[in-house]
Amino acid sequence: MFENMTKEQAEAEILESVREYCDRFHTKKEYCEGDRIPYASRVYDHEEMTNLVDSALEFWLTAGRYTDQFEREFAQYLNIKYCSLVNSGSSANLLAFMALTSPLLGERQIKRGDEVITVAAGFPTTVAPMIQYGAVPVFVDITIPEYNIDVTKLNDALSDKTKAVMIAHTLGNPFDLKAVKAFCETNHLWLVEDNCDALGSTYELNGETKLTGTIGDIGTSSFYPPHHMTMGEGGAVYTDSPLLHKIIRSFRDWGRDCVCPSGRDNLCGHRFDRQYGELPLGYDHKYVYSHFGYNLKTTDMQAAVGCAQLKKFPSFVERRIHNFNRLSAALAPVSDKFILPKAAEHANPSWFGFLLTCKEGVDRNQVVSYLEKKGIQTRMLFAGNLTKHPCFDEMRKTGNGYRVVGDLTVTDTIMERSFWVGVYPGMTDEMVDYMAKTIIESVQ
Repeated sequence: MFENMTKEQAEAEILESVREYCDRFHTKKEYCEGDRIPYASRVYDHEEMTNLVDSALEFWLTAGRYTDQFEREFAQYLNIKYCSLVNSGSSANLLAFMALTSPLLGERQIKRGDEVITVAAGFPTTVAPMIQYGAVPVFVDITIPEYNIDVTKLNDALSDKTKAVMIAHTLGNPFDLKAVKAFCETNHLWLVEDNCDALGSTYELNGETKLTGTIGDIGTSSFYPPHHMTMGEGGAVYTDSPLLHKIIRSFRDWGRDCVCPSGRDNLCGHRFDRQYGELPLGYDHKYVYSHFGYNLKTTDMQAAVGCAQLKKFPSFVERRIHNFNRLSAALAPVSDKFILPKAAEHANPSWFGFLLTCKEGVDRNQVVSYLEKKGIQTRMLFAGNLTKHPCFDEMRKTGNGYRVVGDLTVTDTIMERSFWVGVYPGMTDEMVDYMAKTIIESVQ
């Protein structure tokens, strides 16, 4: 088939065939009422598939030109200086936290036994790195209907061991960044924004509108299929700090001190003429380690998908907002049955989902069962109350390893009475209207 072709001609023919294949066999069928409506789904076309195959034909496999392109373009989108692509959003949170444990940070380094303020109502990988390292998460309650940290409890959570605040923007709704940022600045604390559920959300601070994830010291994103954009698995860590960026890259790339990318050597010209630690003078800098790190890089095939997704991303955000607003308006007649979600002040959320809390007299289990039987996929607010889970059993017995400020009454309320449905950009108006109709039916 390719015997009379150049390599470039053969590649062009393959990619054209992939376009035709995708257009024919991956075109989404039209929605019919009663079809299954997932809480999230991938939205893609032949651009993602041809990028994926293009990368496979190159067969570089690990991080390469598509990774470089994505990191550059994603940083430009965020209007932030540095972006590091990683293999998942959970790895992004791990790197964001572990970067703050680096000795390079001097007195601001998080050490074992130091405290990090967070919430229990969320996804566990925001908190897991703290516990795994030996830091102490300090759990603060949340508010309804914003479902974010109760900033009036921040001062109560503060101790002489507090080093950071690390919390997520819940389902796309930014937490009170004005209050949290001021609290961190006053007390010289790090702020990590877990932006995995909020990519594209904006917040107005000091007269400037900024994307969430770029207001704290470090932001993280996830590119798992249900998220705002996807590359299958994947995540990113981003910052404006050159020092934090250097540390993040070190932890991501085995903990090594050298900043040369894989496959490139001696960019600084000092590979063999320096002395590090107690190593002999001139020891190969490529194999000098300044941290106990990991290998959390992504593959170039994942990045290739991400590059195509990023082009579409602004339209994804617009559609999420449209779907959320349409669903919110349609559910207004049952606001006596459910607490409807509310955007944070100063924020324009890129909604990840539509969170409902059942009021007194409404049984969440009955509502959720009804929706699921009617083909509408539902989700709880992730862990509900993370401290109630089996992973906390040993710590609950000993009373060590974490701290709770006051009580978690509102957190327990969402654990018992809240659920959410999707607003992902692949949803049509007909799908949104069917969800609204079915939710109303569930309480009639």
